[in-house]
Formats: sequence, structure tokens, C-alpha cells
Amino acid sequence: MRAVVLHGDRHVAVDEVPDARLPGPDGAVVRVERTAICGSDLHLYHGLQGAPGVHLGHEFAGVVEEVGAETHRVRKGDRVLVSGVIGCGRCTACMGRDPVLCRNGGPKVFGTNTALDGGQAEAVSVPAADAFALPIPDGISVEQAVLLTDILPTGYLGAQRADIRPGSTVAVIGLGPVGVFALQCAQLYGPSRIFAVDRVADRLARAEALGAEPVDATEVSAARRILELTGGRGVDAVIEAVGTDATIKDAIFAAAPGGTVSVIGVNMNFEFPFPLPLALMRRLTFRVTLASVPSTWEALVPLVASGRLQPEEVFTHRLGLSEAVEGYRVFDARTDGVLKVLLDPSR
Repeated sequence: MRAVVLHGDRHVAVDEVPDARLPGPDGAVVRVERTAICGSDLHLYHGLQGAPGVHLGHEFAGVVEEVGAETHRVRKGDRVLVSGVIGCGRCTACMGRDPVLCRNGGPKVFGTNTALDGGQAEAVSVPAADAFALPIPDGISVEQAVLLTDILPTGYLGAQRADIRPGSTVAVIGLGPVGVFALQCAQLYGPSRIFAVDRVADRLARAEALGAEPVDATEVSAARRILELTGGRGVDAVIEAVGTDATIKDAIFAAAPGGTVSVIGVNMNFEFPFPLPLALMRRLTFRVTLASVPSTWEALVPLVASGRLQPEEVFTHRLGLSEAVEGYRVFDARTDGVLKVLLDPSR
């Protein structure tokens, strides 16, 4: 079968690899119908984590082709979406839909190491399928299903953990797909103003069309502009959806006294220079989130099925799996108006 394989810094290829096999009696093999490139995949693409040989991708949906003897909720022929983050599937945390708190080895993310192959492939092995694969409900398209595997839940949890209340002021820093979803989910809580921060013109225009106030951080820092726009006070809630040291510090400096900073951007810097005196004097709440994806499905599936959220609008580029190299290049360069790339393994 074919899969997108990491070979080095900014070097991926669509390679022939061994067919996906049952990972155990509680697992399943899923033939992938659609998969996507995520912003966090770029951390591997840039050589910041991972190693050559990783089969990439943690956002995918498809059809179950085979199940193990101990798999009962998911059946052969089911169309399913799969959480990008999984655990053992047996402990109390996993059974409670919170694999990030898995008590047997902690969380694992598809397509980030050679121990758990990713979903940018024709098929994928899914451990603990009953816990982490969800039959696609009526009213949910396969494109919407792909977005329920990681980035829509991440945006939702970013907003939920930002303590947004009716009338709050909010800033979303970073308007990639996760930031767009964080913006849309923040609106569910009734804020009075949402500032949307980025440096890419078409992303700012998209956020403005969604009802946010665009803030261009090309020449002036996001924190400075937000402070200017709020009379020096800052905002009640900041959702950071980039993950760089600079944008996380901007988020902290942009928060008003008593505010909450909710980080959903991926940052792997153990030496991050946290401005603790500022957080202390402003009595800030700081949260960082790796999404327990299954915990969000009960809330998000009805919102998508009813049309209250229309996440598939983030897909600007639809390519075949054979075109994945070009998909990564365009997504990394942020050219051609790209926001999110969808891959079709049948092509």
C-alpha cells in the first residue's frame, strides 16, 4: 500500500510500504477514505521532532476492513472517524474518553513516531478501536468526519478552557485551521469582541468575514496591538493557536488582569522563557491543551450535524494522496490561499 513517509527535513515521499495489519485483538484495520495535513505535521516536516521513516498523519476517516476478536462496538464495513490521540483503551481514563490521561503509557498520537503509523495512507492499523473509532453519524460527511479527529476538537477545547463568558473580550492568535475553529467555537460562548491575529492577509480577511476584528501583527506585536485596541487593559481570554515562543509570550502579555491564556499551539521547548512575574501580578490562569478528542464528540457532532458549525469550509485544497509532496510544500509555504489540505487515497 502507499503511505506518506518522512525522509528528512522538508522531505516527504509517497512510498510503497507493508500493508496495514491488525495491531491486536482489540484493534481494527481502516481503509482510509480521506486524510488531511495538520499544522502539527509541519513540526515533523521541519525536523523539529520525529525521525526518518515515520508514516505521517493523524487526521483520517474511512471504512473498517478487519476487526480483532475483542473488538465489538466497531464492525467490519462501518465508516468511522478515528481520534488522532489514543491511549491504551482499557484504563479508567481511556474508558472515560480522556486518552491524554491514559494510565498505561500515556497518550499516543498517530503518525508521530515509528511505533504508531499514521493515516496519510491507503490504510491504517487502529489499536483499541472500540475506544477511539467512532462510527460516522448520520448527517456527517466524510470531510467533516476528518476534522472531528483532531483540529475541530482542539479548537473547541481551546475555547472551552479559555473561560469565555457572555460579554467577554477574546483574542485568537494564529488563524490557521485550528485558530479558525477556536474562533468559531469561542463565538458559541457569547463574547462581546473577538480579535483575530495573524500576519497573512487572506487569513485576516477570512476571520473578519466570520465576525472577528482582524489584527495584523506583521509590523507590531500582537500583544501591543491588542493592548492599544483595549485601552491598555488587554482581553479576558486569549487562545494561542501557533505554538512559537513569541506567540505564546504575546498571548500572556495580551491578557487582562484576571484573564485566562489557553494555549493549543504545539510547543516542545523545555526552556520556554515564561514571564512568571507578569502572570503573578495579573493573576493569570494559564492552560495548555493536548486534545482528548473523544471527550468532545458528544458536544461537537450535533453542532456539525445541525449545520451550526461547518468545519469543512477550511479545506482550500483537495489533492490525491499521490500529490502529498505538493500538498506539504504549499501548506508549509502558505501560498495560493491555502488553509487546509485534504488528501484522497484513491487518487
